[in-house]
Amino acid sequence: MAAPETGSQEVPVPADHLMGVYSRAPLAFERGRGVRLYTAEGEAYLDCMAGIAVNALGHAHPTLVKALETQGEKLWHVSNIFRIPDQEALATRLCELSFADVCFFTNSGAEAIECALKTARKYHSANGQPERIDIIGFDGAFHGRTYAAVNAAGNPGYVDGFGPTLPGYEQATWGDWEMVKAAAARPTAAAILIEPVQGEGGARALSTEWLRGLRELCDEHGILLIYDEIQCGLGRTGKLFAYEWAGEDYAPDIMALAKALGGGFPVGACLATAKAAKGMTVGAHGSTYGGNPLAMAVARAAIGEIATDAMLEHVRDVAGYLTQQLEGLKARHPDVIEDIRGKGLLVGLKLKPNNRAFMAWARDEKLLIAGGGDNCVRLLPPLIITREELSEAVAKLDRICERAEAETAGQAA
Repeated sequence: MAAPETGSQEVPVPADHLMGVYSRAPLAFERGRGVRLYTAEGEAYLDCMAGIAVNALGHAHPTLVKALETQGEKLWHVSNIFRIPDQEALATRLCELSFADVCFFTNSGAEAIECALKTARKYHSANGQPERIDIIGFDGAFHGRTYAAVNAAGNPGYVDGFGPTLPGYEQATWGDWEMVKAAAARPTAAAILIEPVQGEGGARALSTEWLRGLRELCDEHGILLIYDEIQCGLGRTGKLFAYEWAGEDYAPDIMALAKALGGGFPVGACLATAKAAKGMTVGAHGSTYGGNPLAMAVARAAIGEIATDAMLEHVRDVAGYLTQQLEGLKARHPDVIEDIRGKGLLVGLKLKPNNRAFMAWARDEKLLIAGGGDNCVRLLPPLIITREELSEAVAKLDRICERAEAETAGQAA
């Protein structure tokens, strides 16, 4: 759709008028196509960030563009006090594809997490146990920037300075099974909240044994299992949902989705079983924009492209190829790459040199990668990326590693 003419040239907003909460790279992009982003000067960058796992179908995917244009000429927004047919259709499709019975649509992943947390506490309240409020999270987690979400993750950098922390949130140490068991056994425990594959926390993937153990632990103590699949869900690991690697019998009770759900359009969802959502009755929750017709049209188109056997097989194929190539890279540069982590196309490289410097060197090579905790960088390319494009990315990483080695040698001298 062409933008209406205004009769005056658009004036960019000076950076000093933006709230200074981002450490922005000195880059601006004008357009994107497939797995590449282009500056106004026409410089092409290989995008292995995908908006932090958002642009799962790349940039300007024709199916999504068509869905947006078609719906944009019909109806953008209507209140949730009315039926929204595409919302009902998308909810049905997501439930058919997953463990869930019901969905609530949001505008973001953080809002999906908020809904998940409220659903879990409301479940116990509806069962006559309002004292069961404790949400058990994990160190290194990231669930969004809203107040409950940052308290659920407990990262000091995101919590400090915002007043008292909220009650009922604690973090277990990643990998400490005894600590999780003790927390789950307390009479005030409500739910365990975890990312099957941590993103910002350093691309740490839960083993199948842990996925299954968490399900069994929750069942044993009558608490709910919440999976944050905002980053790792919707094809990113090679299955539509990361929990599927453990088998359908080990599905969560509640799951938060976003990012790839709209392929770049802001939309999220909280999925739940009917049992877990029993307390979410009329008036218990709501959203002005969540599930509006424009978002639903684009999300339905995105799911139609992602939730196919061909797409998931492609992800598994290129992810296997990428892992093989990165292992070779690690072998060639042991003084740069310490470890390779993650699952599918959510890959983390734990580095010995500073990860922020590494990301800047990557931009010099016209490669876009994301940062991560534990001195990692993340590769989160669009799911449509080819082996050839991944070979290009690895070749760029090879040159970046050589530069890191040269910088280290120079400092030593």
